Amino acid sequence: MVKSSIKLGYHYIRLIADVASYLAKRALGDLYLLFTKGINTLSRDRETESGRDMNLLHGTRFLNIPCIFSSPDNHPLLVQFNSNPYYCNYSGFQKHQGSWAEVKYYKKCTSHYKAKICNGREVDAFPDVQTLRKFPYDEIFGKVVMVRFDSNILLKKELDMKTQSVINSVSTIKYLYEAGAKVILVSSWSVKSNAEKLEVESVADFLSSALQVKVGPRKCHFESTKLKVEKEIENSEIVLLENLSEFKEELSNCSKFAKQLAKGVDIFVNDAFSQSHRILASTVGVSRFCSTCLAGFHFEEGISQLKKAIDIDRKPYIGIIGGGNFRDKTAALEVLACKCDGLIFIGNMAFQIMNALGLPARSEFVEHGAFEGALNIVEFARVNKVGIMFPKDFWCMNDYSPKQLELFPYSDIPDGWVPVDIGPNSLKEINTLLSKCRKLLWIGPPNFKLTNQHTYGESNLVLMLHKLSQQNCDITVIGKRACREIANKSNFVSGFNMIESGSVVWEFLKGRKLPGLLALDRAYPFEIDWNVAYRDPTQPLVVDIGSGNGLFLLAMAQRRKELNFLGLEINEKLVKRCLNYAHQSDINNSHFISTNATSTFRPIVSSYPGQLICVSIQCPNPDFTKPDHRWRMLQRSLVEAIADLLACSGKVFLQSDIEAVAVRMKEEFVRYSKGMLAVEHGEWLEENPFVVRSDWERHVLDRGGQMYRLMLCKSNCCHTN
Repeated sequence: MVKSSIKLGYHYIRLIADVASYLAKRALGDLYLLFTKGINTLSRDRETESGRDMNLLHGTRFLNIPCIFSSPDNHPLLVQFNSNPYYCNYSGFQKHQGSWAEVKYYKKCTSHYKAKICNGREVDAFPDVQTLRKFPYDEIFGKVVMVRFDSNILLKKELDMKTQSVINSVSTIKYLYEAGAKVILVSSWSVKSNAEKLEVESVADFLSSALQVKVGPRKCHFESTKLKVEKEIENSEIVLLENLSEFKEELSNCSKFAKQLAKGVDIFVNDAFSQSHRILASTVGVSRFCSTCLAGFHFEEGISQLKKAIDIDRKPYIGIIGGGNFRDKTAALEVLACKCDGLIFIGNMAFQIMNALGLPARSEFVEHGAFEGALNIVEFARVNKVGIMFPKDFWCMNDYSPKQLELFPYSDIPDGWVPVDIGPNSLKEINTLLSKCRKLLWIGPPNFKLTNQHTYGESNLVLMLHKLSQQNCDITVIGKRACREIANKSNFVSGFNMIESGSVVWEFLKGRKLPGLLALDRAYPFEIDWNVAYRDPTQPLVVDIGSGNGLFLLAMAQRRKELNFLGLEINEKLVKRCLNYAHQSDINNSHFISTNATSTFRPIVSSYPGQLICVSIQCPNPDFTKPDHRWRMLQRSLVEAIADLLACSGKVFLQSDIEAVAVRMKEEFVRYSKGMLAVEHGEWLEENPFVVRSDWERHVLDRGGQMYRLMLCKSNCCHTN
């Protein structure tokens, strides 16, 4: 026994000694050790399903027991599970300069991952945003509309007008132009390759050709942007501002820069989905200074594709994951492990998984700091029976003979050779696994960062996926390289859901919010059944914006049975309380909706079958009425929506206990109601015309305070929709 142990080498002796010492101390007689190829390994039950060739880390967890996981090449991984279920010690082996060295790790255990990842992280939650498609077409005419377009799509060297992304991007601009808008185009693009060709004049000519509409270039002098833009629009159908990447204020989301950029703009349309994970002045900053912020056709399609990619609507669902930077993507990979039935790791990702499994992986292929994340994925997959596969062979290139390629198994890549692509045996295994899947996501290239010219694996994957698409498999392809490979085979494109911006998807899967998406106006996501909300949905409607605890609206509903009352309140708990009270009190002419009325008033009220005869805004929070507050209640879009939807002779009642707030509300309605609303009875009203007082109104009057009230009437009805 001593002689055989010496042959195993220093690290094996140390490993066995640690185990023997531990067993002696604990005197555990029921731990059975089996001898395999000269080293003691803990027997593990295989849980592989028939027909699935997965390289999984199998076994049962023993607390306080040092466990040795065996590998096909007998390179052991010792896992010490302590009695504290949250912490574990890991020892693995890495090959360095021809010899194997032990590496120790200390980390949190993964026993609670499923609850945390699957139930705790709201990666499926998208804010519902206003889209150009649903915005009233008539409201676009005569407006100055700024479009943040995606230069990665519209400024390609070879612009393919048949691809869906190009069609959507072009359609956004032409739709606005044909609707009578004054269109300003903004974007940023790289000029490293050809600075002269990408000057604003050259880009304007290129876009003119693509849009079949004259695009006028202009330099940006932001101290007088408003005057210059209006002048240029008179001479050109569409204006293109110069490259924003030339301004450091764009990257830093400078508020002053964004304000100057948005001067004179009525509507902002974001169509740069690939930039939605970044905080830029032209995607996030400008939204603070525009009354309406919408998603363009391409942006809307990007949201739809992302939703489709993460939706677990079909099984089996397989994820093919390539590329590198494992450590930074661990959180995203945990989400994919939760959603998918199997994960196939290709490219540099594969070596991180091999290393976590205790399999041979040369140190130069292993990313620094990636072991912990890879071990998390492996452990999660084992516990939740998620299959993991990695390539068994690689095409490799010699450092001294770059044109010479050789095929090597993953466990025997000689020194001086580096992998450049996955081998034929691996592709055969992948093809076998994919043959039964009904949904598939491919993100990241299958080859390696050291070279870009070898795309044997990429081409074969595209052929596999094309075959699957013909078998009713739902396929999402993410990343420029993968999308480009599919686009090169133009007859394949229609069968795929393609997202070119991999960065956006990775950020979203990590659970991070997308700033470009959050900056857009909210939309109400549900269709309201007014027949359920009211006994008679044809009765005239009164809307109270910011209805609070609902006492005013409920009292009004009980007094005026011939009218219907709708409360719009952002506080969901208050809305539930009001709905419960109305139900218990059998008040069937009142209804409450939890929403941000500033951006959802139009889509909600426009669907009501009866007439809107009155809108009230009472005692809004003073902090939310400041002109520079992003989510201030009284924005131009809300005033315009109220003025448009209000019936002729309809009323708007405003009141506050703060004079400055009441004055500001009056000025906003007079300024943005397009001449349709006028103040009645001169200045402030002495008495509440509704008789019923809100709770805050009663509180102010009881303490001897003053209320500032006024009523506006819609007298000019020529603009009514």
